[in-house]
Amino acid sequence: MNRFRSLVLASAALAIAGLVSGPAFALDYPTRTVRWVVGYPPGGTTDVLARIVAQWLSEKIGQQFVIENKPGGGNNIGTEYVVKSPPDGYTMLLVNPANGINATLYTNLSFNFIRDIAPVAGLVRTPNVMEVTNSLPAKTVAEFIAYCKVNPGKINMASSGNGTSVHLSGEMFKLMTGCDMVHVPYKGAGPALVDLIAGQVHVLFDNLPSSVGHIRAGTIRALALTSAQREPSFPELPTVGDTVPGYEATAWFGIGMPKGTPREIIDKVNAEVNRALADPKMRDRLAELGGKPIAGTPEDFGKVIAAETEKWAPIVKASGAKVE
Repeated sequence: MNRFRSLVLASAALAIAGLVSGPAFALDYPTRTVRWVVGYPPGGTTDVLARIVAQWLSEKIGQQFVIENKPGGGNNIGTEYVVKSPPDGYTMLLVNPANGINATLYTNLSFNFIRDIAPVAGLVRTPNVMEVTNSLPAKTVAEFIAYCKVNPGKINMASSGNGTSVHLSGEMFKLMTGCDMVHVPYKGAGPALVDLIAGQVHVLFDNLPSSVGHIRAGTIRALALTSAQREPSFPELPTVGDTVPGYEATAWFGIGMPKGTPREIIDKVNAEVNRALADPKMRDRLAELGGKPIAGTPEDFGKVIAAETEKWAPIVKASGAKVE
């Protein structure tokens, strides 16, 4: 009887420990390095943004947030890696427009992004920029359209990969202008920019942060922004919509974790990210890159993901773009 009673008491103690271990674990989190997966090579907007925020988090929280670049598959390789990771808060994903676009673009994904990734925090929304290699004669969007019309099928339109906002911004431009351009996907903005500078491709609708330095250095020529309004950091640049009425496309970024990650951990990371986005120095740094903070709750960021997934679905279908 005494042995039975001891077993019952031990079981009860374990049950109570289990009830309190989640919140207690979250209070201590993180106790080791956190991996932040970026589905593109170094040098693109996702990589640049993640490194800026990771440095802030590392300094303020006291544990390292380390970027792991896992490029390929239009961002799907990195996303699948995070989906299959333990939901313990030590693997994060840099969420970006491709995660919403790929739901329609790819026919055989091994995951459902909205079902399998828990939204954690929004980071920024930024315009894309329509830019051309310096050897192209077009100096304005109107001149570019005219050049396309007399050179059908001869313009190579680079992108940072199938399904990225960079790709779909170009597809939307093709649909709305009738420009016949050949899509050339890369594994990220970094290698696409290298070939744009070299003149191997002619046009790129890149996320503004990864192109800012090249535009200011004069190694590529910016024609217009894809946002509805002009950007304070580039007041001289018009919008594509000034020439193509109704055209508008922006990129958005945030953090996700595997579904099942304890809510206490999600809330802790969300609070720290919102602190970062409220920091004046961080806001100034992001503004230099054309980024506007989208702070909020995990649910707020979940609404952004759902809305963007819905927005791009008809554009993907209308473009005829499809990846097996």
